[in-house]
Amino acid sequence: MDRAEIEAWLRLTLTPGVGNDAARRLLAAFGLPQAIFEQPHAALRQVLTVAQASALQAEPDTLPLQLQTTLDWLQAAEDGVACRLVTLGDAAYPASLLATEDPPPMLYVLGGSAAAGEPMAWPAKAIAMVGSRNPTPQGAQNARQFARAFAGGGITVISGLALGVDGAAHEGALEGAPIGGMPTIAVVGTGIDRVYPRQHRDLAHRIARHGLIVSEYPLGTPPLAGNFPKRNRLIAGLSQGTLVVEAALQSGSLITARLAVEQGKEVFAIPGSIHSPQSRGCHALIRQGAKLVETAQDVLEELRWPGSASSVSAPATAASPPSDPDGLLTALGADPVSLDALLARTGLDTATLQARLLELELDGLVGRLPGGLFQRLGQA
Repeated sequence: MDRAEIEAWLRLTLTPGVGNDAARRLLAAFGLPQAIFEQPHAALRQVLTVAQASALQAEPDTLPLQLQTTLDWLQAAEDGVACRLVTLGDAAYPASLLATEDPPPMLYVLGGSAAAGEPMAWPAKAIAMVGSRNPTPQGAQNARQFARAFAGGGITVISGLALGVDGAAHEGALEGAPIGGMPTIAVVGTGIDRVYPRQHRDLAHRIARHGLIVSEYPLGTPPLAGNFPKRNRLIAGLSQGTLVVEAALQSGSLITARLAVEQGKEVFAIPGSIHSPQSRGCHALIRQGAKLVETAQDVLEELRWPGSASSVSAPATAASPPSDPDGLLTALGADPVSLDALLARTGLDTATLQARLLELELDGLVGRLPGGLFQRLGQA
């Protein structure tokens, strides 16, 4: 796009009171945004309310600065990573989003090759992975292992770059990615030039180098609470199914699952401990018809992706059970357990038990939970 086209698209998306639905009606009626702004007020009134038509005829105060910021961003590719605007009028717009109820008029996309003339490509097979921002150690491990397996089988993992399950899923996908693949896509709720949360700055840079970061929000948009549930429709829309790893009953992950169902897509959930609040959302989804899954292969077989299930690699953990000379791992069981309960189950003295728990924690076999609880970590 040239400068005039970019300016027209930005003006359309920045005009107060003109949301996605009105913008799509305008595009359907008049064609590209440049043609929209050539229309008289009476013509606009055939599509919009009086207030919307009037707002559209006044240039937003933020447009000049936003235009220059966007033009600078588009020229700021580093390390061969592309910065792109993809609009509803662009052949590169993802077909899976076009099929949804509320496709955004414009996407900001960071990642992919910045080589001249290199076409924009979206993955043919993608699975959304969402879950708690405060997962149990087992939940975080499950997210990482499932994502690693998906990416190893050529399946792109789509998530939201949040703390917890999102971050673990992105990390696992990057670990399992074959050379030349697109392991993961992060759909963010801020401007694409901002990283939120800050702890994921390095992760975001790695995703941009090896996958894609996508946003519908103008550059500079801060982390506003209302934008994160809204972006969940894009996470669901870009994928062929959604896997919920862990979620409380009021989790935003359940919003993503609901949106996936509304889009006619499969929803999967990993069951967990009946004692864990982070499992209750998954259990509720399973009761409502979500597919219970125990392995990555379960997901791929349900989606009937030819050849994918056989290419998914097993989790990168030891195949043989770890040594358990004092029976502590057996005593831990599968559910969270307190130190007092372990003392009763094992007969060990407090000092010995605490030392052994620390050893197992350092070996990645035990996770420490809030409230002084411990949980055995197993394969996903």
